[in-house]
Amino acid sequence: MDTSPVPADPPVAGTLADEPVPPGTAIRRHGVGTRLWHWVNAVAVIVLLGSGLGISNAHPRLYWGRYGANFDPAWLELPRFPAWITIPASYNLAISRRWHLFFALVLGFGLLGYMIWGIANRHFRRDLTLRRRELGPAHLWADVRAHWNFRFHDPARPRDYNVFQKLSYIGILFVLLPLAILTGIALSPGMNAGWPWVLDVLGGRQSARSIHFVAATAIGLFTIVHLVLVILAGAGNEMRSMVTGWWRVPE
Repeated sequence: MDTSPVPADPPVAGTLADEPVPPGTAIRRHGVGTRLWHWVNAVAVIVLLGSGLGISNAHPRLYWGRYGANFDPAWLELPRFPAWITIPASYNLAISRRWHLFFALVLGFGLLGYMIWGIANRHFRRDLTLRRRELGPAHLWADVRAHWNFRFHDPARPRDYNVFQKLSYIGILFVLLPLAILTGIALSPGMNAGWPWVLDVLGGRQSARSIHFVAATAIGLFTIVHLVLVILAGAGNEMRSMVTGWWRVPE
């Protein structure tokens, strides 16, 4: 069992830019706000996806425009999702909607709080800012090769996110989650009565429903890829960092 003491402060990633941090070094990687939001958001997303699939089973067809019904041409016909992946397991549209609405509020207010926190403590600017050199072809290709070889961090700056992490987190935080929330608001009869212009911007109720499903699908795929990469990067180490905040530099 590793009994080495955890340093009180995160170690500096070398005195020179190319000086690697020794493997096994414990660094503070995630603050309290990030960890709290991560777990609340994880529960909310899982419940929203499951209850959303239950709602989809009521009418598994997607349309564009204002109207869509059984005899209208659909741009996509969805499968009927099995009971083991829906919430509740038995088909019940009313209960699926209740679960969906409650955790939509959890997701929306949680994201709002995280955005305020991330701006206030400069988390977004410090950790998610994309720099011009990171988007260059040589840098992107180097990151592709590093991922292919299961190297997910910079040995000299292990706390920093790589460019693909930044792009995916920016996409999920500032595009997919807000889009899913906005289209969900547009589909709510109460919100629609107060803000009818939201549906007009989205092109109608059925367009909003289609966009909502596409955004939810993208969030689901992101979740799957995220879990796979956590396992490949070392599930124990990654889980510990998201529970305690401390992460050990791997070999």
